[in-house]
Amino acid sequence: MSLKNWLYLFWTTLLVGAVGSLAVGLILQWTDTVQLNGVVDFVVNVGILLGVGIMVSVYSQMGFFAYLMINYMGTGVFSRRTWQYMQIVLTALALLELMFFRTFVGKGQGGSSDIILSVVILIVSCAVAFYKARLTNTTAWIPTLFFMIAVTIVEMIGVLKIGVNAATAWIVAPLLACNAYQILILHKVLKPVSTSVPVQSPQ
Repeated sequence: MSLKNWLYLFWTTLLVGAVGSLAVGLILQWTDTVQLNGVVDFVVNVGILLGVGIMVSVYSQMGFFAYLMINYMGTGVFSRRTWQYMQIVLTALALLELMFFRTFVGKGQGGSSDIILSVVILIVSCAVAFYKARLTNTTAWIPTLFFMIAVTIVEMIGVLKIGVNAATAWIVAPLLACNAYQILILHKVLKPVSTSVPVQSPQ
């Protein structure tokens, strides 16, 4: 990956996170009948929403590049089929943990909200994996699901501890958007140098 392509990925992901946070934040505030006193309050509020989205996008990019390293090492240590099986198992465990772990041993929200969140993440991830497979090839299914489900759940552990549904939606929505954007555009970013850079990625 060249520096130019990395910068393009970085800034566009920042934009995705900022727009996603702004959209979800405004929707949540309007449904919660939040009143803003004047133009200054509105501008400050928009700035906060954009700032949170930018921070979420940076966090998403850290998780994305960590995943690329894990995927590279996994394909180097294990056979392709073994690594695929391991990703399937880890994905299933992460999803089940999100559904039920806090209900049994955790404190806070838990229950139906976690199950709903898990179903939403699963649906979005399947849609992203399907589109990724259409853009590239069918072998992208499992790595994309692993990244969109397992890695996303790891990234959002912090907000899950808060136990507030609105906060969870505000953070998870732009996080999912950033992760989906990065995995879908990865093959385009790597294409100009794919013949010279030995990077293993879900293309």
